[in-house]
Amino acid sequence: MNLFSLLLLVVGGFFSGVLAGFLGIGGGTVLVPMLVAFGYTPVQAVATSSLAILITSISGTVQNWRMGYFDSQRILALGLPALITAQFGVWLADHLPSTWLLGAFGVLLLLNIYLVDLKNRLAAKQPQSIESPPHQSANPRLVRLITGGLAGLLAGLFGVGGGVIMVPLQMLFLGEPIKLAIRTSLGVVVMTAISASIGHTLSGNVIPMIGVVLGLGGLVGAQVSTRLLPKLPDSVISLLFRTFLGILALYIFSQAGIVNSADDLLEKLYRKN
Repeated sequence: MNLFSLLLLVVGGFFSGVLAGFLGIGGGTVLVPMLVAFGYTPVQAVATSSLAILITSISGTVQNWRMGYFDSQRILALGLPALITAQFGVWLADHLPSTWLLGAFGVLLLLNIYLVDLKNRLAAKQPQSIESPPHQSANPRLVRLITGGLAGLLAGLFGVGGGVIMVPLQMLFLGEPIKLAIRTSLGVVVMTAISASIGHTLSGNVIPMIGVVLGLGGLVGAQVSTRLLPKLPDSVISLLFRTFLGILALYIFSQAGIVNSADDLLEKLYRKN
């Protein structure tokens, strides 16, 4: 790997770390497409992203802990079911054809656009601060079981932390303020990334050196964003993030052959008419 490629990996890791701190996500939505662009197989990209996310999420969570924003009970309630379902996600990633895995990841990127928008709309309706008691509208144990389970499945299958699912569900069904949900989510991402990384390592899918380089870049980015989170609104960041997700989704679909197939179909229909 040449110096320019290494620099791109570090920058990509840094950007994923910034997203981790600002939005409570692991950064895999950025890392997986980037690794695919570098020529790695989809399952290698997913597995190596999990290792990078582990380093990034530990960095952000330690910073939250130092600032007094670490709630171990909430994190464990979501993280324990995620440990189990992450292994099922690893198994699926190993057995799905590459085209299916990439196509499903593209759908996840598009779903993320909606979930980020949902998170913003929920946040706009929450006047309380992070210290305010959350208003729960559902059985909290059941919600945490389902939310953590989904996050773990996504972590193992797609190499993402699962925060993009956790944050809106925590806000919607547990009534948690957005910053509390983000910080809790980032702590859970540590657990999902550990489980997914172990599973993928045992399957021989992880590329350790690449994962460490991405993770170190993410470590710096997470430190920056977790310090800025209490001071900055996330509306502009979320808008840029949604736009970026749309671009990444198109790229992933093209890599999976879905865009080309759609173009061929449209061309055939045009010729018939």
